[in-house]
Amino acid sequence: MTAIEQRLTDLEIKASFTEDAVDQLNAVIVRQQRQIEVLVREVAELRRQLAGQTDAPALRSLRDELPPHY
Repeated sequence: MTAIEQRLTDLEIKASFTEDAVDQLNAVIVRQQRQIEVLVREVAELRRQLAGQTDAPALRSLRDELPPHY
């Protein structure tokens, strides 16, 4: 095999591995986007539920509460 043929073969192999990596990354991005969409819907539902509670106690900061050992 000549040097040019070897370089071409090496480049084809690298291109193939790169294509596989891009496909795998794309699958991860698609999965993460679906998870984000589910989480956004869940947060919106929780906010709706919180807004709909008339007898809900006022939200307090945990910094305002003393730990039990005081």
